[in-house]
Amino acid sequence: MTGTTAVLVRLKLSLLRNGLRQSAGRRAAFAASAVVALLFALLQLVGLLALRGHAHAEAVAVPGTAVLALGWAVMPLFFPGGDETLDPTRLVMLPLRPGPLVRALLAASLVGIGPLFTLLLLTGCALSVAHGTAGYVTAVLAVVLALLVCVALARAVAAANVRLLTSRKGRDLAVLSGLVIAVGAQLVNFGAQRLGSAGLGPLRPVADVLSWVPPASAVGAVHAASEGSYGGAGGRLLLSLAALALLLAVWARSLNRLMTAPDGSTLQAPDAGTGDRAGSGRLGRLLPGGRTGTVMERALRYVWRDPKTKSAWVTSLAIGLIVPVFNAVQGTGSIYFACFAAGMLGIQMYNQFGQDTSAFWMVAMTISSPRDAYAELRGRALALLVITLPYAALVTVLTTALLGAWDRLPEVLGLSLALLGAMLATGAWTSAGFPYSIPQEGHKNVAPGQAGLAWISVFGGMVASALLCSPVIAATIWLNVSAGGDAWTWVLLPLGAAYGAGIALGGLRLAAPRTAARLPEILTAVSKG
Repeated sequence: MTGTTAVLVRLKLSLLRNGLRQSAGRRAAFAASAVVALLFALLQLVGLLALRGHAHAEAVAVPGTAVLALGWAVMPLFFPGGDETLDPTRLVMLPLRPGPLVRALLAASLVGIGPLFTLLLLTGCALSVAHGTAGYVTAVLAVVLALLVCVALARAVAAANVRLLTSRKGRDLAVLSGLVIAVGAQLVNFGAQRLGSAGLGPLRPVADVLSWVPPASAVGAVHAASEGSYGGAGGRLLLSLAALALLLAVWARSLNRLMTAPDGSTLQAPDAGTGDRAGSGRLGRLLPGGRTGTVMERALRYVWRDPKTKSAWVTSLAIGLIVPVFNAVQGTGSIYFACFAAGMLGIQMYNQFGQDTSAFWMVAMTISSPRDAYAELRGRALALLVITLPYAALVTVLTTALLGAWDRLPEVLGLSLALLGAMLATGAWTSAGFPYSIPQEGHKNVAPGQAGLAWISVFGGMVASALLCSPVIAATIWLNVSAGGDAWTWVLLPLGAAYGAGIALGGLRLAAPRTAARLPEILTAVSKG
């Protein structure tokens, strides 16, 4: 057992060392990330130590430990490539039993920046509520126990989902990690603003509940021991110890299954041809006939199946809802923030051919005239509108309801429709004029050397869209500042809808000849990823 543990710890160190030897850039990135992480952890440690003696120190330390454990739980799902040892199937050919392997991998998991970062934060959480000899002794046990629970939780989650993490769906989860970070940042910002105005008192009930939930219960035990409640402290430590034992058992069971069960790649896949045709038929019956319906179906399937396209859409849907709704809930938002949803989703029209990558040659073979190019662009725009129109209307109505400004709903919805139409027009033009490739592997959304094209396409198109919407914006301002204009703001809804539809059709018409004339250049640009 000791030999296995020592070998896997040395293996982890070798993986870190060999990874740094690959390039100077990787060494620089590792050093920079390590310095930033450790500085942040040290600052948090100092801040937590400054809470010693504060009446609500427990209200910060206990939930902080729970959030830290949550981060360890989701880390393998969204960053499966961050640690090469998270995939235990690489060890299936070795004569190892699950019990010794669990202990050895647990020891190896304690090597790295992440465990050191966690150790510093847990130390700060425990010391911020520790008082007296009993409190400090319990703090030592609590930090060790909480750290082991966090690491075992990450390993158990990784082992239970290893088949998922090595599949296409697992890559989808990794691509969506940016969305989770964006949503989490908004939630943290919202919570920080609430706490800034109300103080730490509202966290007290949350801390009371989490103090009985492992591994936060370990920090809760430190506070209980400091207060002289030794029975409560012992019970909370036992809860964390039981959680650790349960996680190790689940981890060992997952390892045993992975070591003995056949891999799905060695099994014959069932014949799913009939189901695929049936699914295609059901979707096809809901779409128009001819080339338009075919292009729409292909574009919608890209949204559902392609990881990069799905990531872009989900991120736009989430941020387009979060920004106006969160600002409205905080009481600092404007009704016009609802246009943010249309803007975020309209960006999906840009670089339409980049998502095809080198397969664009099959699309190019079907375009022999500007008429064919127009049908192609129209089908892609209609596929975008299938999702964007109801979603933009939903976000607008929801923002209006939260702000209680129902009388402003027609003008804001009209502005959103005009902006969406303008972005469809500029998106079709920039797709033909400034196409760029989207790499299929990794997190980058632009191929090397094409960053300038991406900036011109997206930001140039956004500025052009705002300029194209200036007539509707001017009409909105005029009606809101003129005497008696409030009674006519409802006109902005049909005006914005008609203007958006007209400008979108005009943009598609202008972009079609340019697309048909630049097919070789477009194919070359989108095939570099």
